[in-house]
Amino acid sequence: MIHPISDDIYNEYISHWEEVSIPKNTIMTWENEVQKYLYFVKSGVQKSYYINEGKEEIIEFTYSPSFTGIPESFITQSPSKYFLATITESTFLRISYSKHIELLEKYRPIETLFRKATELILVDILNRYYEMISFDINKRFSSFVEKRSELLQLVNQKDIASYLRIHPTNLSKLISKM
Repeated sequence: MIHPISDDIYNEYISHWEEVSIPKNTIMTWENEVQKYLYFVKSGVQKSYYINEGKEEIIEFTYSPSFTGIPESFITQSPSKYFLATITESTFLRISYSKHIELLEKYRPIETLFRKATELILVDILNRYYEMISFDINKRFSSFVEKRSELLQLVNQKDIASYLRIHPTNLSKLISKM
């Protein structure tokens, strides 16, 4: 548990979320578009990425149970620098930015919960940044397998290679050594 919330506040907050299903290979947020919703993943796998010289560069994968979206676009309501897309058919709970902010301002425990969740996301981003700079391809791959091995079955190797900044041929060799 990140932060305790009373049942009445939790029920009020969750009552404003709506369930949506989105087909696989659908762009949910486009580059230069403002992220309008915060999503909680019930099922499916998503990726955030940018286009570099015509090639997708994967930033992150999300899947149940986690939040997804373009965090900096949602938080600042500024245009996204990258895309969010479904890899598989996905089901979410979502809440609009305006309703989310209204409830954060109304309920301190929800504000604290999201501050702590944002802190955890920041720590994860900094750890990933450290690994990308400091680890060689073998260590990046072994860290990935240790933390997120389930993605080897859910995501194509080309996307995993992009995420790890490893050439797909080298990733294939690393997988075959497992």
